Amino acid sequence: MSRYWSDIVHRLTPYVPGEQPALTHPVKLNTNENPYPPSPRVVEAIREELGDAGESLRRYPDPTARKLRETVAAYHGIRPEQVFAGNGSDEVLALTFQALLKHDEPLLFPDITYSFYPTYARLFEVNYRTVALDDAFAINVDDYAAPNGGVLFPNPNAPTGRPLPLADIERLVARNTDSVVVIDEAYVDFGAESAIKLIDRYPHLLVVQTASKSRSLAGMRVGFAFGDPGLIDALTRVKDSFNSYPLDRLAQVAAIAAYEDDVWFRSNCAKVVTSRERLAAGLTALGFEVVPSAANLLFARHKGYDAATLTARLREKEIFVRHFKAPRIDQHLRISVGTDAECDILLNALRDIFSAYVG
Repeated sequence: MSRYWSDIVHRLTPYVPGEQPALTHPVKLNTNENPYPPSPRVVEAIREELGDAGESLRRYPDPTARKLRETVAAYHGIRPEQVFAGNGSDEVLALTFQALLKHDEPLLFPDITYSFYPTYARLFEVNYRTVALDDAFAINVDDYAAPNGGVLFPNPNAPTGRPLPLADIERLVARNTDSVVVIDEAYVDFGAESAIKLIDRYPHLLVVQTASKSRSLAGMRVGFAFGDPGLIDALTRVKDSFNSYPLDRLAQVAAIAAYEDDVWFRSNCAKVVTSRERLAAGLTALGFEVVPSAANLLFARHKGYDAATLTARLREKEIFVRHFKAPRIDQHLRISVGTDAECDILLNALRDIFSAYVG
């Protein structure tokens, strides 16, 4: 049946999401989900929206997500006109590729980064060029001082978890004035500094965030872009030419409640950061080299053990981590930070595997 496919479909290499195992109690450390539930206010807000009979569900949601954008704008001290809301940050990024990053000069992003970027570039036929991370997997913003149709990278980067100082980001944005700079902040709340505070000074800066990670709403699909109203208008024009209602009623009220409970949010982030450092120490004690992380993940390798084999043997124990078969990183594991109990299960399993390992 592939003879009916369009040419672009034949040429695509789709993004491969992390496995969602159909097991009762897996130790799931492969998709960077928050190990803790969202605020109880989120559950209550969903119940209130549903009511006794779910009456509200027969009506379309607010296509502008106005109340949500007002809530998030107030949280960050900006204006609603500087906020775009979409169906997860992946959709926001897809709209960004179409609205702001398709130009004659190539889009620049790191060679080791979120693997959706090259997928989107191919899907939307955006010319791009990758920029190599250094040997420590760090981004050097001076490497982006070249003609371009846009600059895009996560901060902290993924899958490495390495953060960039905000001063470096501002230095890049200040000199790259002929195209849009997009900073993908999916993991920023776990230890990096947001660039949202720069958007009033730089009309070509767009910051993308998600409620999936730090606010435990991966199942609701809520993402944002922050920037000059002109950039937000470009995203809205593409959105309204594709899907005017990307955020359903439950997702909107859930995200509002999550942003209103700042105490819960900060407590969860602090727990994840503490567990991250504890897990990093445990992996280091086992002989792993661990990349310094400001995300809810660790990127690590062990010179004595093959990463693909470790992934498979952990999977046999119903422990799931992420392995990428890609140049420069095929001997690394990306490990999401779970609860301390989940991290201990992982560390104990690794000890068992190492004790019996035959390379």
